[in-house]
Amino acid sequence: MTIKDIEGLLAGPEVTEELLAACRADSRKAAQQAVRRYERRLKEHERLLALYEFEREAWAQGLEIVAGVDEAGRGPLAGPVAVAAVILPHELELPHLNDSKKLSPKLREELFEEIKEKAVSVGTALVDARTIDRVNIYQATINGMYEAIFALKPEPQQVLIDAVPLAGLAIPSRSIVQGDAKSASIAAASIIAKVTRDRLMDEYDKQYPQYGFAQHKGYGTAQHMEALKKYGPCPLHRRSFEPVRSMCL
Repeated sequence: MTIKDIEGLLAGPEVTEELLAACRADSRKAAQQAVRRYERRLKEHERLLALYEFEREAWAQGLEIVAGVDEAGRGPLAGPVAVAAVILPHELELPHLNDSKKLSPKLREELFEEIKEKAVSVGTALVDARTIDRVNIYQATINGMYEAIFALKPEPQQVLIDAVPLAGLAIPSRSIVQGDAKSASIAAASIIAKVTRDRLMDEYDKQYPQYGFAQHKGYGTAQHMEALKKYGPCPLHRRSFEPVRSMCL
């Protein structure tokens, strides 16, 4: 077999153990590389299938429309907290789908566009710094989650949430610790929330270039702290967060 033949067979729907054994026995370097590429694809396929464990449990109970919910930006000193809710088609494979924190900015951007294109529905919410200061970051996140869920069409029959319980939600829900690494729907929501917020902070950087929001997205980096000391807080800063609070006082 030529290398092209091997690659074609390994890309096919039915890869038998006999074929794999023959390819592994092939002494050509290109043949071994083709086998390794196949094994990586298989491993990724199995990882993605495992990400639907919680969704499958819901589907088995007749709850066909499952949404995942996650947030981005609870910890920064400036900017809003972003929340997203996503309903994915059953068993949709999105290569590299994972907790947004484990992905490069480039991969997040690519997956953001793919999720927006292929999702059944996407809902987002932004809760600004003034609201965070008024109700606290936890309650602001909860409020944003309700808003993002209610933006979904159709209405989900079950909601999977990353860590946070939503006691007042009439729809059946399930809180999953580290859910953004365990559920496809929550992982998709984490990417939508993260990219939505990052893009907004890039825009804010144009309004307030002295703070470097495009680099740190509002987190308390050394660069950000130095800018705060020099210029003081701007309207985007959370005045209930230290050290911003002490600076305001």
